[in-house]
Amino acid sequence: MAQSERGPRERMVFSAAQLIRREGVASTGMREVAAHAGAPRGSLQHYFPGGKEQLVNEAVGWAGRYAGRRVARFLAALPEPTPGGLFAEMARQWTDEYESAGFAGGCPVAAATVDCAETTASTRRAAAAAFAAWTGPVAGALTDMGVPGERAGALATLMISTLEGAILIARAEQDVRALTNAVRELGPLLDAAAVEDR
Repeated sequence: MAQSERGPRERMVFSAAQLIRREGVASTGMREVAAHAGAPRGSLQHYFPGGKEQLVNEAVGWAGRYAGRRVARFLAALPEPTPGGLFAEMARQWTDEYESAGFAGGCPVAAATVDCAETTASTRRAAAAAFAAWTGPVAGALTDMGVPGERAGALATLMISTLEGAILIARAEQDVRALTNAVRELGPLLDAAAVEDR
């Protein structure tokens, strides 16, 4: 959905997620969110009576749901879906962004977790729920590809945690090396998990 097709509330949630992924929670102000969203500042209080905490939590939730929905798109891009291929598509999204637009952005869920997990319980809970909203579809896709159900959840967590770590390293190094290494090394392990049960 294009930014202009969203209503003002949805634009503000989207804008908050985009700013958090680049600047972190502490550096993302309500005025900046309103300006980025093209929304009147007064509308922030109307839509988010809980203030910045509510807006951050909703942005984190949006990001988790977005990541979960992307799983189906990644699978559709593969001629023959495999667990390693799914992980490669997940990483390629970031490699493509970094190679075309630079290393300014990361995952808004990770940024909110780093900034708020110890200080804001509601944001920690929102981040945990966002990771669950992402892990669930990944685990379901792995199961559909022949990974035993008892391993699918753990491997989905491994995929996401590896990806998040590689994103951080890529941003620090200003290089996609960590992402390409993660795909090369983790892919065979993931594919072997699917083969074992077939």
